[in-house]
Parts: sequence; structure tokens; C-alpha cells
Amino acid sequence: MAEHDGGLDSMSLNKLDCHSSSTLSSSSEQENEIFTKLKVSLTDDYPRKNAEILSGQYGTNLLLIGVSLMLAIGNNGASVKEEYLLSFITTLILVQLLWMMWYIVRRGMQSNLQAEKDVHATTSWIKGGLTLLALLSLIMDAFRIGYFVGYRSCLSAVEVVYPIIHATHTIAQVHFLWFHIKDVIKSFETFERFGVIHAVFTNLLLWCSGVMSEANHFLNHHNTRLNALGFVNLTIVEPQCNCTISGCSMFADGLYYLYPFNIEYHIFVSVMLFVMWKNIGRTIDLQYNRKRLATRTQWLVVGPILGLTALASTIGVLVVYIIHVEDALDIRESTIAMFYYYGIVMLVFMCSAGITGLLIYRADPMPMDTTKNPSRKLDTELLFGSSVGSWLMSWCSVVAVSASRSSPSYRWTNLMYSLLSILEKYIQNLFIIESLYRQREDGEREDAEVGGPAPEIFSVTSSLAPTYNGIINQAYENPDKGCVTLENEQKENGQGTGCTQKHLEVPLQVENNVEVNPSKKRQILKNIAVFLFMCNISLWILPAFGCRPQYDNGLEEETFGFTIWTTVLNFAMPINLFYRMHSVASLFEVFQRV
Repeated sequence: MAEHDGGLDSMSLNKLDCHSSSTLSSSSEQENEIFTKLKVSLTDDYPRKNAEILSGQYGTNLLLIGVSLMLAIGNNGASVKEEYLLSFITTLILVQLLWMMWYIVRRGMQSNLQAEKDVHATTSWIKGGLTLLALLSLIMDAFRIGYFVGYRSCLSAVEVVYPIIHATHTIAQVHFLWFHIKDVIKSFETFERFGVIHAVFTNLLLWCSGVMSEANHFLNHHNTRLNALGFVNLTIVEPQCNCTISGCSMFADGLYYLYPFNIEYHIFVSVMLFVMWKNIGRTIDLQYNRKRLATRTQWLVVGPILGLTALASTIGVLVVYIIHVEDALDIRESTIAMFYYYGIVMLVFMCSAGITGLLIYRADPMPMDTTKNPSRKLDTELLFGSSVGSWLMSWCSVVAVSASRSSPSYRWTNLMYSLLSILEKYIQNLFIIESLYRQREDGEREDAEVGGPAPEIFSVTSSLAPTYNGIINQAYENPDKGCVTLENEQKENGQGTGCTQKHLEVPLQVENNVEVNPSKKRQILKNIAVFLFMCNISLWILPAFGCRPQYDNGLEEETFGFTIWTTVLNFAMPINLFYRMHSVASLFEVFQRV
């Protein structure tokens, strides 16, 4: 018995030792798995998930450094000079040039590898428009060099180095946009994120610098006009030396008219580069990544005629406003009132066009396209974000009109214009966004066009033909099955069971609907898109070239004070200009895909 008990004890001890050893081994395996996962997450997942945040913070701080320098320069103090800002921007431009050169050379060395591309990142017409804006920016750089030559005795050498570097940057950047903006980067992702975001915020800083220079130029011109009319006595900042050439005034005025194009160039480039930054490391869906065909353009009459009428009236209003706003008080008030009457009519037509488009969409509901598209998502966010500038100015004007003690002839027209401006952006944003996200009715036919001449399958003869281009004609492969299918459909509809009759009539009807009868709805939507396109160009031209009644009507300045109201305008006006130009680009895309 004792021996038997001892055997049991030894067996239980052996089992306990085996259990403890298995527990220790399993725990060590779990620790090894945890360590391996942690190691993988630190070496692989961490850069992939956090490089976007790190690079975004880097770019934001670059922008804030430049904005801090701009605010210090805006105080007109001697402690921070404009040369410091230009030196900082020039350094950022040189760093971007080095990165673009490295990227282009590395891509050239990998020419045997087919790079992934996002076909929706941009279009040829957008790149063509940016090239035109870049040419105007190069002309502005030439004017800056000429202005420096005239005042070289009292200007720093940085002011001639900066336009030369900026012109080089413009040429290199346009080349980069034409040939690499659609690239989906899959190597050196962390480094490339910092390179692309550096380019994004360099262009944003150039945009801010252009906005500040244009605002200072307009404010000096506004103060000069007020001094001439005897309203205020303000000091105008000018170079403390004489011009040594005869073209200084031409260069200065030319810079003023070229600033809007340079400003729009840099903000659009930053948007395109931001899309490239979002595409880094992204897996492209091949089904999504197909270029949509532009729809046919027919019966475009009403939209272009109304749009050209709006554009012609805009140019007339601009000329009259610039000439007569500096005249006597009664003529000045009549000129401002003329602008508000013009704006009310324009905005009423734009609201009516947008509402018509939305009603057409409501009458024919279609599912929304939910595929991932960073470019389209960014367009939507920018439409809402850039609307804030106009809405801020409009609500300030509403408050000023309601609280003002003076009552000029344009007081209540200013109120109506401000309210219509708010409503128009509501409606236009809805129309553009629904147009961009709405699935196209001819999606199946469009896919067939991409693959080849597939519309032949709708003809009578093709129903008797064998398989073509991967499309299997089941009626040819199994005629009895085709008859059964058609017979079942006719029974469900309460019709007869004639297979041949069904087979002959349906294709002819489909062919006529697709190729002969144009869609009335599509015609109306295309005319609306063209009209809104021209109207947004018109409403961009007016403030871009000096027609800004917000400075001249006096109501807002009386309510908020000169300093606060000027600050509001310096913030809101550039954003409003970007909204109009971005709406132009979005409406052109709407016109193509309707």
C-alpha cells in the first residue's frame, strides 16, 4: 500500500510539473507574440499611421512662422522687416526645389516600373488653367524685377533675388504638376509625406504673402482716395527714394492687376498637392480608377447667352465703378447703389438656376456614388470652408445696416444683397455637391464605351451574333433559354408569349432612346452649369480688380470701426475670391459629368 501511495504521489508530481512547464511555455509564447506585435507596430504601423500627423504638424508650423512674420511686418515697425519674410520664403522655396528635383530623378531611375496613378486627382483643363495662371505669375515676377531696378538704391538685394527664385520655382512646379501630380507614392512614404506637405504649405505661405501684399496695396490706394476727398488724413507708405527709370508707375500698377492671378495660382497648386499627399500609400481600386467619358454637348443656347450677358454687364459695372467711385458724394452713392442693384439681379438669377437644378434632381432621384475619392471629398470640404468668408462679410453687413444711424440711398439694397449672397451659396453648394456625388444614369453604357464598341449588342443583328468582347449573348448560346426568359417576363406583365416579337422590338426601342432623342433634363442641367460657371467668373472679377463696395459704403465701418472692419475684409475677401474660382472649377466638372 505504501509503495502504491508513493507511486501515486510521484505520478501527481509529474503531472503538476508538466502542467507548470506547459503553463510557463505558453506564457513565454504569449510574451513573444506580444513583443513581436509591438515590434511590428513600432517598425511598420507606426510610420504608416502617424507620418500624416507628424508631417501635417510640420507644415502647419511652417505656415505659422510665416504668418507671425507677416503680422509683425503689418505693424510697420522697424524691428521686423519685409526682407526677413522674403528670406524665409526663399529658403522654403529652395527646399521644395531640391525635393522636386530628387523626386523627378528617382522617378526617372525607376522608369521601368509602372507607377500607380489616380486619374481623378486632376484633369488636363485644370492643368492648362494653372499653366495660364503660372504664365501671369511669371509676368508679375518680371514686373517685380523691373520695380526693383527703379528703386534699387533703397531696396534690399533680397527683393530681386526673391522674384528670380520664385520664377524658377513656378516653372519647375508646373512641370511637376503636369507629369507627377497623379502619382500614388508607394516607396519612401514617410520622407515623401514631408516633402509633399512642405510643398503644400510653401504654396499656402506664398498665397498668404500675396494676399497681404494685395491687401496693403488696395488699402494704400483706398487711403489715397479718401485723402483726396478730404475724409481722413493718413500716411501712405512709399519707398524713401526716387525712381531711376520711367516705368516705375507702370510696374506698380501692373503688379496690382496681376496679384489676383498669382494668388489663385498658389492656392490651387496647394489644393492639388494636398490631394497627392492624401494619396500617399493608398491602394487604388481599379474599378474606381477609370476616367469617365465626357457626355455629349447639345442644345447649349440659353446658358451661354445668359452667362455672356452677365459677364458683359460685369465688365461694364467694373469700369463705371472704378471711374465714378472717386467722384463727388452723390455720384459716389449712386455708383455704390448701382453695384448693389446689379448684384441683386445676378444673385436672383443664380438662385433660380440652382433651385431649378435641384428640383430636377428631386424629380428623378438617383443613388449617390459612395466610392472613395479624395479629390471629390476635398472639393466638398473646400466649398463649405471657403463659403465662410462671404457669409462673415454678409452677416456683418446685415448687422451694420440694422444698427446704422445713417441712411444712404443704398442702405436697404445692401441688406437685400447680403441676404441673397448667403442664400446663393447655400443653393449653389447643394447643386454642385449633389452633381458631383450623383451616379450617372448612363454608367453601364459608359463602361461599355470604355471597353470597346459594345453598343452593337443593342442592334437586331448583334442578337444573332456570337460572343463579342467578352459579352456573352445567352440567346445565341441557348435560344430556348432566351425564349423562356422573355416568355416569363411577358407573363408577369400580363402580355402574350411571343418570343420573336419581344426579341425584335426591344432592341430597336433602346437604340432610338440612346442615340436619337437627347435628354431634355441633361440639356437643362448643362445650361445651368454653364450659366453658373460664367456668373462665378463675373463675381470673381469684380472684387479681384478693385470693385469692393464693402470698403466704400461706410455702413460697416461706422458700426465696427475702421480697424476691425479692415481686419474682417482682409480675412474674408481672399477666401471669397477663392470660393468663386473653386466654384468655377467645380461647375466645369459638373458640366462634363452631367
